[in-house]
Amino acid sequence: MPTRVLHYFLVSGIFFLLLMSILRLVFHLVFQLRGDSLTIDAILLGLRYDARVVGVYLFLLWVPGLFNSFRPFQQKAARIYMLGLGWLLGLLIILLYTFDFAHFAYLRQRLNASVLSYTADAGISLTMVWQSYPVIKILLVWIAAFCGLWFVMRYLYRYSSRITESDSRRKKGLVYFVSFLVIGVAIFGKIGKFPLRWSDAYRFGNDYQSNLCLNPFQSFASSFKFRNAGFDLQRTRYYYPLITKAIGIHQPDTGHLSFRRNIVFPDSHNLRKPNIVLVICESFSAYKSSMWGNPLNTTPYFDSLCREGYFFKNCFSPAYGTARGIWSIITGIPDVSEIKTASRNLSMVDQRNMLNDIREYEKMYFIGGSASWANIRGVLKGNIAGLRLYEQQDYHSPALNVWGISDKNLFLEANEVLKQETKPFIAVIQTAYNHRPYTIPKEDEQAIKLRSFPKDTLEKYGFWSDAEMNAFGYMDYTFKVFMQAAAREKYFMNTLFVFVGDHGIRGNAGNMMPKVWTDQGLTTQHVPLLFYAPWLSAGISDKKVSQVDIIPSVCHLAGIPVSNYSLGRDLFYEGSDSSLIGDHSFVTDPDQKIIGLVSHQYFYRYELLSGRESVYSLLDNRVLSPKEPGDSLLQMMRNLTLGYYETSRYLLLNNRK
Repeated sequence: MPTRVLHYFLVSGIFFLLLMSILRLVFHLVFQLRGDSLTIDAILLGLRYDARVVGVYLFLLWVPGLFNSFRPFQQKAARIYMLGLGWLLGLLIILLYTFDFAHFAYLRQRLNASVLSYTADAGISLTMVWQSYPVIKILLVWIAAFCGLWFVMRYLYRYSSRITESDSRRKKGLVYFVSFLVIGVAIFGKIGKFPLRWSDAYRFGNDYQSNLCLNPFQSFASSFKFRNAGFDLQRTRYYYPLITKAIGIHQPDTGHLSFRRNIVFPDSHNLRKPNIVLVICESFSAYKSSMWGNPLNTTPYFDSLCREGYFFKNCFSPAYGTARGIWSIITGIPDVSEIKTASRNLSMVDQRNMLNDIREYEKMYFIGGSASWANIRGVLKGNIAGLRLYEQQDYHSPALNVWGISDKNLFLEANEVLKQETKPFIAVIQTAYNHRPYTIPKEDEQAIKLRSFPKDTLEKYGFWSDAEMNAFGYMDYTFKVFMQAAAREKYFMNTLFVFVGDHGIRGNAGNMMPKVWTDQGLTTQHVPLLFYAPWLSAGISDKKVSQVDIIPSVCHLAGIPVSNYSLGRDLFYEGSDSSLIGDHSFVTDPDQKIIGLVSHQYFYRYELLSGRESVYSLLDNRVLSPKEPGDSLLQMMRNLTLGYYETSRYLLLNNRK
């Protein structure tokens, strides 16, 4: 291999390592929160991830270097290949890091293969991007960066061309062999039996440090590993006895793996036949709201409503994302599918659900925009017979952004429909405006009194900007408008209202929650859950519950005789024989390949890629002693976590109508 080519290897490899290291520093400067730090360990591990990318690039240069005919400093075709390969890597770095930074700003997660699911709704996704980000400026920066990159690659080429060639074959051979070893170690990631893996970034026990280590190449490529849907029948059978006990099945059927049981309620309940209004609230994150004492007091009205209804303080969405949240609520099964949501998987969309089995009720679903995203229309219309679906084109109010009409107008339009109903009804209202681009209608700005706080104050209490904080307050205002409008109608006194967040938002909960909320990402899934009716006794529960429990609990309160085939529990039926069995919530992060259990006082976390497990206190910030929580309790949490995971995988493909 010519000396000049080896020199170009060296300088171009160093350039790309420096470029990715600078981008890691920029990542830290942009996304660090109070208490986040740039540690030496994170930098060194990050360099190893970056070296893998550079190693692949160098290997693609090294292979043609085996042949004497590869002379890029004399031949045009070889020169185009060498310079073009470097420019292509630089282009990928610029594009992927741009998407990665935007993805992290939005979800607090590095770029992963789940973004491919957005291509299924390309029109909606692109419109949201256009309304939320300075697209023109980004394009101009891209063009400048691409031109600058080409200049750098040409400069490195000219710089290397001035190097004097060596005539020693032995020296060239030695350098060639050493370069092969260096490239091999860089790609493998470490010297040892096993290569550097994505899961190695999670050894710090801190989400920010883990994200800081990774680069978008590693996080995106590694997340493809679990992209194929399936289930393990043997493991499902193994965990069946425990899971049936956990969800209240007293006569399990191991042979058929049946999860059927009937809703139990007092005979007097079915005389009322109340209406049901279920409000699924966009990004209703617990720690950002007033019910948990957030000093910015973003949801004062909903806080007061919680004191008048039955409020569950510890409800968790099984997985992050609106499509996954709606799936869990409607079907009662956690969406543990990888990459694509279950709603987009044609083999999963046919699902038995309790709403479909409820008779003598009118069924309606209100959404301010289109139900085309994530195949939600297919899930709803295909699984709930007789459903009346109301979308943007069905309203008189104008659309203001990609999400359709404003939430206030959505509530008022829904109220106009509901007040005309003569039969008992079940209505689901899905809000959307607590979401980028955080549009607040001009007509409502005066009513909500837009506020502004210093950036450090916003970050201290869980918000990234005034726009996000005011959108959260606008959501609270729309609840008030709706409930006041409903209270003037005849249906109000005989209606059960249920409010729940579709998911939370990853962020810094500060001192408002124990550190595990921030460090382990529980902020992403912790949401309010409120049952309110004029005839329902008020109460507050600290029990750990899930979105999958909502419909069974609604049927109990409404006295609706229906069978439950899901993993959802009836929260108002006191039939559990164990405090742990009755006080837990299964959670999963399909993007990070992590599953867990939020139980009475511990959070159990299990990494699917490595099998590594860890336990954290939910009560305070203390580090658990080696003896905690004890072998028997640890085994119980492990088995419940794995049991819910395996059972969910099974039911996603075996719960057809």
